[in-house]
Amino acid sequence: MRSLIPDSHQMSDPIRLAKRLAELVHCSRREAELYIAGGWVMVDGQVVEEPQFMVADQKIELHPEAVLVPVEPVTILFHHPADADMNADAIKQLLCAGTRAADDHSGIRLLKQHFLHLSQSLPLEMHAGGMTVFTQDYRVTRKLTDDAATIEQEYVVQVAGDLVADGLKLLNHGLSYNGKPLPPVKVSWQNETHLRFALKGVKPGQVAHMCKAVGLQVLAMKRLRIGRVSMSKLPLGQWRYLMPHEKF
Repeated sequence: MRSLIPDSHQMSDPIRLAKRLAELVHCSRREAELYIAGGWVMVDGQVVEEPQFMVADQKIELHPEAVLVPVEPVTILFHHPADADMNADAIKQLLCAGTRAADDHSGIRLLKQHFLHLSQSLPLEMHAGGMTVFTQDYRVTRKLTDDAATIEQEYVVQVAGDLVADGLKLLNHGLSYNGKPLPPVKVSWQNETHLRFALKGVKPGQVAHMCKAVGLQVLAMKRLRIGRVSMSKLPLGQWRYLMPHEKF
């Protein structure tokens, strides 16, 4: 760390960290804000990411590898617990350093800014758990919004009951929802109690309706994949960054 000790004439009334850093490293206020928001600045040994943080005579350090680049928007994948009574705002409260998956291999440095201005895309089916997406990246939001009807989602659904004759065939094609014929989907048995659904443009309540129409009751539902991005082994209640190479 590059230690920056204020001169004696500077050690007076508290001022914003961005202003103090700009004075100490002889950079513009905007550059100082970028250093701070990037997590490159420590105050008395603690990383401070708020440019408006007030300082007086504390020890200020700038990381030797500090770079002047804006913080890139991120996308977060969260393993939502099934049937948890949480809206998008409540889920955001669970997105923090303590719930980041240990095997997140994205290589992205965690910053407080990554948890600001997150928007949820493609909400889960009702009463379902599994992968949810929160993003700061308008390109991801646009992709998952504009192409929602053509992006395939994969669910594993635990069911009970007796399947009607040709029920599996009907699930794949032949059912209606809200008075409209459903397009073909891919449904298969994963085991004796679980069905795998791969479908596009899924409507709220659609999967439960489809199962009921063929004599089955949905006991649990989990989303495993959106497009080409899979939740894989992400632990329940934890999150990871979308990897740089992953595309929906």
